[in-house]
Amino acid sequence: MIHGNDFKSEMKISDLKSLEISLGQRSYPIHVGRGLDDLLADQISGCKKVNKSIALITDDRLQEVQQEFIQKHFAEVPTFILPNGETHKNLQHFIEAQEYFAGLSLDRSTVMFAFGGGVVGDFAGFVAAAYMRGVDFVQIPTTLLSMVDSSVGGKTGVNLRAGKNLVGAFHQPEAVYIDLNRLQSLDSRQFSAGMAEIIKAGLLADVSFFEKLESLDRLDAQSPELADVIHHSCSIKAGVVAADEKEQATSGGRALLNLGHTFGHAIEQTTNYTEYLHGEAISIGMMMAAELSRQLGYIETDEVSRIQELLKKYELPTELKNPIPCESLMIAMGRDKKKRQGTLKYVVLEKLGQAITRADISEKFILHALKQGGAE
Repeated sequence: MIHGNDFKSEMKISDLKSLEISLGQRSYPIHVGRGLDDLLADQISGCKKVNKSIALITDDRLQEVQQEFIQKHFAEVPTFILPNGETHKNLQHFIEAQEYFAGLSLDRSTVMFAFGGGVVGDFAGFVAAAYMRGVDFVQIPTTLLSMVDSSVGGKTGVNLRAGKNLVGAFHQPEAVYIDLNRLQSLDSRQFSAGMAEIIKAGLLADVSFFEKLESLDRLDAQSPELADVIHHSCSIKAGVVAADEKEQATSGGRALLNLGHTFGHAIEQTTNYTEYLHGEAISIGMMMAAELSRQLGYIETDEVSRIQELLKKYELPTELKNPIPCESLMIAMGRDKKKRQGTLKYVVLEKLGQAITRADISEKFILHALKQGGAE
């Protein structure tokens, strides 16, 4: 089990808040603030001073809406454009990216910059992990979800038809630049999807943080508290990753970050990644995990309701819009990459702010949780 530091009841605005993922020689900084262009420019110029090549991976939507930023920092830089959307995070585009960079004769000194949401970050990280057997990369997340989730921790990968992120590598970035100004063009649905992961952080590790999220008015991209909320959410994940980087703990450890994800990934896969944003699927998955926790005697019905109310504050779904057969979801969960020796471990809440992993759960409890979430 893990415990986050208490979240202070009085949050202050800060122009720059930094923390470090402590992994020995692979340690790296995460910078959180508004207007980090100069800091990013220093990183880019530092690469050039030591004759390191620069490459960029982004998607076609950002290429259009963030032209000014890309032109400012990455003019005339080799750029691979990924089509926007989860369905394009696949091996075909992965190979295309490798061929593109190889065709430009980029060598092992290359530093790849990932500018985009979680799809771009996962994809670019895996491209960097594999190209020339591994080159450096830097994360510049542009969505709230990627700021608090995929850009932190070094999990990279692409999807297969059989499941999400089944091919990938652990490859830590050199740095992460979380610039809240990048959120200005983010619509409310995408913002809420990111809040699902922030709520998850409080649920699994820090009840005072969860309670603070309950007490705050609904956050948006302009909220003065947002930098502190993102920083604290990242600090929770940083502590987990530092303790169990490659998810090798026999119980607990990094697997706890998957609260709601076993259910959520199955929902994404069975709907072909088209019906729900990742955070929306995780929101439903967290409700299923909460119901499972209640059946196991850990949390009370009123606590399940509190989780539901906080998710609803951000208009996140708490049950399936359209029923999915339980059998389909069970098959998808059976392919989950967290499976060990034929056994799938579920992340459940021992109490609010404290998660554990359990493998010895009766299938009837799983099916009940699925049905409570709208499966059939």
